[in-house]
Amino acid sequence: WRSFFCALVAAFVLQSINPFGNEHSVLFYVEYNKPWLFFELIPFLFLGIVGGLIGSLFIRANIYWCKFRKTSKLGQYPVIEVIVVACVTALFAFPNKYTRMNASELIYLLFTQCGVTNEHDICDYVDRNFTNANHAVPIAEAGYGVYTALWQLSLALVFKMIITIFTFGMKVPAGLFIPSLAMGAIVGRIVGIGMEQFVFSYHESLPWFFEGKCSQDESCITPGLYAMVGAAAVLGGVTRMTVSLIVIMFELTGGVRYIVPLMAASMASKWVGDALGRMGIYDAHIDLNGYPFLDVKDEFGHTTLAADVMQPQRNEPLAVITQDSTTVAELQQIMKSTDHNGFPVVVSRESQYLVGFVLRRDLLLATDNARARLES
Repeated sequence: WRSFFCALVAAFVLQSINPFGNEHSVLFYVEYNKPWLFFELIPFLFLGIVGGLIGSLFIRANIYWCKFRKTSKLGQYPVIEVIVVACVTALFAFPNKYTRMNASELIYLLFTQCGVTNEHDICDYVDRNFTNANHAVPIAEAGYGVYTALWQLSLALVFKMIITIFTFGMKVPAGLFIPSLAMGAIVGRIVGIGMEQFVFSYHESLPWFFEGKCSQDESCITPGLYAMVGAAAVLGGVTRMTVSLIVIMFELTGGVRYIVPLMAASMASKWVGDALGRMGIYDAHIDLNGYPFLDVKDEFGHTTLAADVMQPQRNEPLAVITQDSTTVAELQQIMKSTDHNGFPVVVSRESQYLVGFVLRRDLLLATDNARARLES
């Protein structure tokens, strides 16, 4: 109940202060008019595959650069590296408006559905007039602004990919979640616009599995949904998260009704990423820095026999403790004459069937407690 009460207070405070300025408790709140269609699982899975490929490429490139930083003189000048990367980022990011804007604003723009209030180039369609804010979004041909936005977003994708490779691992706090979400949102929005234009070009002669939902004048494809799925796919490919990734996307967007597309894309992303490399970005950095971390997914090939492990190398008898006949003096003698961390407990010295195992520290604690009781 304490955790529940703390969560209740946190939700109340978050709702009261409205930190995101959108009257919602999530950062990228989305609300689409059209539900996703079953045939869209194919492009969603494609986004998952692309996300896995991008994540694996990013991990390989970033680990290669971090190894170079550790083994070269560059690692001795972290301040200079930060200044140079900051200057290069400002120089190359400023000409493109999609790299010049804040990453959170870019993600929200890519997630947003085109409407009356959205006047960006990415929503510049031919003969699409919104006379009523509540009217359904009509299907339309992409205009000049959309195509301009596509190549600008493509350049932004390449730039963010390259610059994140150099920034993650520097001696300053450099995030990974927002850049990964931004890269995935760019890929997803591009794929979504491509699907939308495909439906526009062939909406009068679409195959049967479109179920007639895309044969009308209303748009049945939501590019913003593709951006959200793409963001989850790339983040999953970089971090190799699954369940926690879906929860994070729910917390960021509030789009609970899109659980199936998100799960399909994240699962495909993880499978592709695991096929190209077993470790996510955090596991790879733990391994690179040599931190003591034992991953449950690691598999070790044992080639040593048990007899080689248990039998002392100098052909001495194995130090064992019998379950009934070992005295305190014998225990003290065994602990003085050996430096083992524990001892096997057997039935007797003649019949050395294993009963259990006892640690040295437990024996020392038991003998000290027995001695203290006798002295008292």
